[in-house]
Amino acid sequence: MTFGPAPPSLPPSPPAAYTGFAAPPADPAGVKVRATADDPRLPNLLAQSLADVDTLRMAVPQAPQDAFLAAGAPWYFTLFGRDAVWAARLLLPFGWQLAASTLRALAAFQGRRVDAENAEAPGKMPHELRRSGVYYGTIDATPLWICLLHDAWRWGMPEAEVTALLPNLRAALEWIRDFGDCDGDGLLEYIDQSGHGLSNQGWKDSGDSVRFADGTIAAAPVALCEVQGYAHEAAVRGADLLAAFGADGEAARWRDWARRLAAVFREAFWVTADAGRYPALALDAGKRPVDSLTSNIGHLLGTGLLSPAEESVVAGALAAADMDSGFGLRTMSARNGGYNPLSYHCGSVWSHDTAIVIRGLFRSGHAGPAASLADGLLSAAGAFSWRLPELHSGEARSRVPWPTPYPAACRPQAWSAAASGALVQALLGLEADVPGGTVTLAPPGIRIGGAGVRLHVDGLVAGSETFSAGVDESGRGYLQDCGLELRARERRGA
Repeated sequence: MTFGPAPPSLPPSPPAAYTGFAAPPADPAGVKVRATADDPRLPNLLAQSLADVDTLRMAVPQAPQDAFLAAGAPWYFTLFGRDAVWAARLLLPFGWQLAASTLRALAAFQGRRVDAENAEAPGKMPHELRRSGVYYGTIDATPLWICLLHDAWRWGMPEAEVTALLPNLRAALEWIRDFGDCDGDGLLEYIDQSGHGLSNQGWKDSGDSVRFADGTIAAAPVALCEVQGYAHEAAVRGADLLAAFGADGEAARWRDWARRLAAVFREAFWVTADAGRYPALALDAGKRPVDSLTSNIGHLLGTGLLSPAEESVVAGALAAADMDSGFGLRTMSARNGGYNPLSYHCGSVWSHDTAIVIRGLFRSGHAGPAASLADGLLSAAGAFSWRLPELHSGEARSRVPWPTPYPAACRPQAWSAAASGALVQALLGLEADVPGGTVTLAPPGIRIGGAGVRLHVDGLVAGSETFSAGVDESGRGYLQDCGLELRARERRGA
């Protein structure tokens, strides 16, 4: 590939050219993660998921040490920006090393010029490595990369490795502000300018995924709701990183930008329909709210974009029977005109999507809906011999004994396997702040599937510490063999 001049905040050397893939070195982690629990489904899922993660590790020849997870087999055995980021992020309690190498692998391909043919722009992270080159048609990989850098730092990514990526962080933040918002309305939106790229560039990237409640397909440019949450979190967490590394002035500007985004979102996205009040899936080309009720709103939880009262409204919408299938979260409400339980993005259940929402529900204090979704996902995992597929049918558990497979689903799939990490972290209430010298354990103490609350996990990693954590029969959390200070805090489920 040929790259134009780099923006001032990026190093002068061009990104590595794509010439195929290489096998990375063996996983350096010496301690393997193991779990025991009153509910045997979680240990079964975790064991299979981590075995699948090992099979999906790959690298590019120019940097064979920088492993990332291929999106999935057999169809997507390559580097996908958002998939690799989410997989590494959900697996952070098991070690920060995969996150660090994924961050570097993507940063090597960070955009340097404006090129409508491959959707490249300065500071933008890639969507996909293809035989024909690098394709950048993604609206969310860049803010998610920033969020991963922050989270990896909190889980113990060494300061020197974080410092080396600060130029990429600044360039990514600049892309959000200068290129992500293509019409200057304060929101991030996408449109394919090449005429042959992806028409939808969020995680639901099929051509019919953005529909109004009556089933009508929205016209681009499209501003997705969850992308605004990612961008808000990226601006705030990016500011935290900049402040921690001595750039307080820059940090203040990005926090101001995040506050403006939240105000614009609150004014533009909330709708009221038969299902109640909730954020719209998106805004269309005419800035009309795309009023379908979808799982996308669950990705807003924990990003800071919503107030606690708004998070409670979202949690209530997701807990309803039209969204919770009993085998995971439907991508679209069964009440909507575009719903089809075997649609790729308009009614099916995606494991990673459900896991992200579970993570957000627990973090925002809504343990009841989170427990129901966790039970459904674990039941689905059992039906698939503990190897969660890319997606499965959204048919109701009350009507079918097991989830119907989606015929062309990848299996194994990286972020589906990584869903096990989100479940472990949520059920332990586990957070790390290695720069601050603490690990926080705040288990919600809930029962899933009628089993007890006991859970014990070995092989967790924070910084250079490998430790164990668990929940006893009374619902209290404990740490073992951890040199970091424990800060226990109460969390009230809703």
